[in-house]
Amino acid sequence: MRTGFAGLVGRPNVGKSTLVNRMLGAKVSITSDKPQTTRLRIRGVLNRPGAQVVVVDTPGIHKPRTVLGERLNDLAEGSIGDVDVVLLVIDATAPLGPGDRFVARQVPSDAIAVVNKIDIASRRQVLAQLEAAASLELAEYHPVSAVTGEGVEDLVSTVMARMPEGPAYYPPDVAADVPEAVWVAELVREQLLVHAREELPHSIACQVTEWEWPRIRCEILVERESQKGIVIGRGGAVLESVGRAVRAQLEPGAYLELFVKVDKDWQRRPRALERLGY
Repeated sequence: MRTGFAGLVGRPNVGKSTLVNRMLGAKVSITSDKPQTTRLRIRGVLNRPGAQVVVVDTPGIHKPRTVLGERLNDLAEGSIGDVDVVLLVIDATAPLGPGDRFVARQVPSDAIAVVNKIDIASRRQVLAQLEAAASLELAEYHPVSAVTGEGVEDLVSTVMARMPEGPAYYPPDVAADVPEAVWVAELVREQLLVHAREELPHSIACQVTEWEWPRIRCEILVERESQKGIVIGRGGAVLESVGRAVRAQLEPGAYLELFVKVDKDWQRRPRALERLGY
């Protein structure tokens, strides 16, 4: 059979995580409209007759302003050399900029350029972006919509055809290589990105500190005391909404406890990042 790894790289907010989920037909990466949502290297497993592709989602490569930002860049850039096929994801609705070209210079010449968000781009924008992408001199170019699925099956077929022959890396019933506790913490952070104010997303981190099914305790870290009340919400309304949305995605009977703590400037402190697994 054909088996191997395909890694998605690109700037923040180009739709990598949504595309990973669409390729797999299952949710393995959290998504939001906030840049730099992805902080982990997520591996989802796509099984088809005679083939298995491990699809790797990575953080968006950006100009870092914190130690966390530097580590996320290192994680994404380090993934480029660890996969069999690299997919450079580009936003069809935004001009090809210096950030895209910076990432493009790091990928191999046999990488695939994926022009995403064609569902909200005009035909003129899509054609212009494909023409701009051609200047990157990569191996192939695929216009897709991660939201509607348009063009994604053709992309999957192309990726599978590129995989080398070998044994499967995961059993056929494995959907993703993410520890369950990590996944629950990610679901909490995803919902906080929906409910939190614009200035908060980068200041929030989540980790499960206790797991005795059905009881799950998840800590939400913020950087300043003033942010704590915003995350809790008036009368606990924000935490209540977050908890309800996350429980709906867990096995029935799960009892999720959410606690908010202040860990001053955690994203700028190496020890704090290591404790959080970044």
